[in-house]
Amino acid sequence: MTGDALQLLIASTNPGKIREFRQIGGGQITFSDLTQHQGITPVEETGQTFLANACLKASAYARALGLWALADDSGLVVDALEGKPGVHSARWAAMNGAGIGDADNNALLLRQLAQVADERRTARFVCALALADPRGRIILTAADSVQGRIIHEPIGENGFGYDPLFFIDSLGKTTAQLAAEQKHRISHRGKALRRLAGLMHRRGLLDATES
Repeated sequence: MTGDALQLLIASTNPGKIREFRQIGGGQITFSDLTQHQGITPVEETGQTFLANACLKASAYARALGLWALADDSGLVVDALEGKPGVHSARWAAMNGAGIGDADNNALLLRQLAQVADERRTARFVCALALADPRGRIILTAADSVQGRIIHEPIGENGFGYDPLFFIDSLGKTTAQLAAEQKHRISHRGKALRRLAGLMHRRGLLDATES
């Protein structure tokens, strides 16, 4: 595929994820996403790990549309909650009868950690990626994470999901306070995408002279 743009489906309808994929992706990739394809049955995320869910989505959407598909499964792992919300991060409030969406997810998390001391509020964002060919075969996978801690109230207007609560001590900011370029340099998704791009270069899916 050297010299031509790779036609790649972002297997997501999440506007925050789609925006980040497009911002991080290089000029050799032409992206579409699930919002541009009507009538596609959503894939049930039944996996017990981020990678399992990423593979489920990449494979199913690639077969359904006959496209190369890149799927992400990512979320927040909180040590004081024994790894929760984990793979249920996006649906955490809904699963607990506490509303729906980012604001409710954040509010529930704060209630669950209300009695947890600062030194025990450690957490990490995890991202797993899976790339499937148009026949639905998983060709490559990659994963990465970023360490931080959960603060007591949201700060920042950028990002999405749990970003306003996720504080990185070395930067003195939440990920919702970071400009897009700065966030992508250190984020779980940015690091996982760069790792995957390296694998794609080695497989000849991307020109190794570009990133």
